[in-house]
Amino acid sequence: MLRSGPWLAGLALGAVAGYGCSLLHTPIPWMLGPLISLALVRVLGVPIEAPPGARQVGQWVIGASLGLYFSPQVVRDVAGWWPLLVAGALFSIAAGYGGGLALARLARIDRTTAVFASVPGGASEMAVLGERFGARVDRVAAAQSLRILVVVIVVPFAYTLLGAHGGDRYTPGTAAFDGAGFALLMLATLAGAAVAQWLRVPNAFILGSLAVAIPLTAAGAHLSAMPAPISNAGQCLLGCVLGSRFQQDFVQGAPRFIGAVVATVLAAIGAAALFGGVLAWISGLSAYTLALGLAPGGIAEMCITAKVLQLGVPLVTAFHVTRVVALLLFTAPLFALVRRWRR
Repeated sequence: MLRSGPWLAGLALGAVAGYGCSLLHTPIPWMLGPLISLALVRVLGVPIEAPPGARQVGQWVIGASLGLYFSPQVVRDVAGWWPLLVAGALFSIAAGYGGGLALARLARIDRTTAVFASVPGGASEMAVLGERFGARVDRVAAAQSLRILVVVIVVPFAYTLLGAHGGDRYTPGTAAFDGAGFALLMLATLAGAAVAQWLRVPNAFILGSLAVAIPLTAAGAHLSAMPAPISNAGQCLLGCVLGSRFQQDFVQGAPRFIGAVVATVLAAIGAAALFGGVLAWISGLSAYTLALGLAPGGIAEMCITAKVLQLGVPLVTAFHVTRVVALLLFTAPLFALVRRWRR
């Protein structure tokens, strides 16, 4: 019981905070509540943890839920958006490197650490890649966690203040819950997640479940809707995981570094909004949706925001999946090429 106490307390705190935020009608309450509450108490020194496997279960649920939006028409639309997706991936690479150079100057750290701390990939993936080139892994991991925290707090609240809600013509393939169909859906997506994990795919549980749920929905196999309590539970688990990344000495350890990370992340959010506006002017799509697809947050967090605010869930999902794949494939070789060129 002593070993399970910290994560049981973390889960209880996250659930209470999520429910409280839902009563207050905050943006994405079931993620923001646990995230902020766990981060706060951990910085204050309370020994509290996220439940074991919370990240995997949360990503599995969210991936299965997002895959239900990809009807045959949506798949055709996404295929037609490929120039925007490529532009978004190139923007993410440029924004990551530009933010890294700014972070190196503001925080007075080496450029290698700054670049891998700024590229909007996964925290663990960027830390591993950065270590190969001599980056400080602790700084990379801290910056990536702080980036997600800032984006998840700032973007939903900004969208709410701007009234960017509703108007999404895309809805899940079915709104009806079927017990047997739901069980089959979750088992199939879990199998996909397990295969992705076995293949060592980054973000395996969300990408693996998407890889199963999208073809099923596109083929017209509408097994079941995702019940709201299950979706909320998945968001709560992810919020607990994000909040539990912060340590007691986080704020005191490197205030200049933290301030520089926050400044560069806010600049990246602003750049995403501007570039999203440009793409919207070119394509005629919603600027809010495109800016959300370009925002430097994680796949699950930004897609949940799109789902809750009803802002082009398939397009936002496609943007972030494309971005993650491009960053994981090209960040290391591009960094090596630039470093050789500079030398």
